[in-house]
Amino acid sequence: MGKIATNIENLLRELPPEVKVVAVTKTRSAEEALEAYNAGVRLLGENRVQELSAKKDLLPPDVKWHLIGHLQSNKVRQAVAAASVIESVDSLRLLARIDDEAVRQDQQIDCLLQFHIASEKTKQGFGVEEADGTNWTEVAASLRAVRICGVMGIATFTDDMEQVRREFRTLALIFRNMRERHFRENEFFREISMGMTGDWPVAVEEGSTMIRVGTLIFGERIKR
Repeated sequence: MGKIATNIENLLRELPPEVKVVAVTKTRSAEEALEAYNAGVRLLGENRVQELSAKKDLLPPDVKWHLIGHLQSNKVRQAVAAASVIESVDSLRLLARIDDEAVRQDQQIDCLLQFHIASEKTKQGFGVEEADGTNWTEVAASLRAVRICGVMGIATFTDDMEQVRREFRTLALIFRNMRERHFRENEFFREISMGMTGDWPVAVEEGSTMIRVGTLIFGERIKR
């Protein structure tokens, strides 16, 4: 068994069976991604649309590709064509743009709403106050080809795990409130995507249903 397969096996041994793993293939080769696939991973994540599209053509068709990086409006067409899930929807304008494009391409696409839960201002996402201040029932009803399937967030890059825990707890609370107020009858609104290589155990303790890990599976990232 190769190193990547061993890392995946070790992770799955520690992870609750109901929590999904998105293997982040940023800067990784298609061969490395295929190793993860052969070890049983079917959800692969990319930060950039161009890399996602390039690797999609080289991997088996049953891979579900998640776009997890910031999506620029001029890349929406390519993202809708290539991704199964767009996790990084950070504005209503972008959500509407994705919906329009999905209609044009005659396909359905799943999206997660990214919330800004970290202390770093450079991170993207809806503000926490927008969770309560937006009529998500109305927003969801306006969509024709997009399914809102949950929320996503990135915690502060810090060694202070109690801060990270508070941020994850905030995202989980946002999810629960939105589900109760706006998505109670929606069977698709069920994902809390939070937790990466350095903080996934805390994320799972706070209710994550899906973690996004790269280094834990593939080893230290190659700088480009």
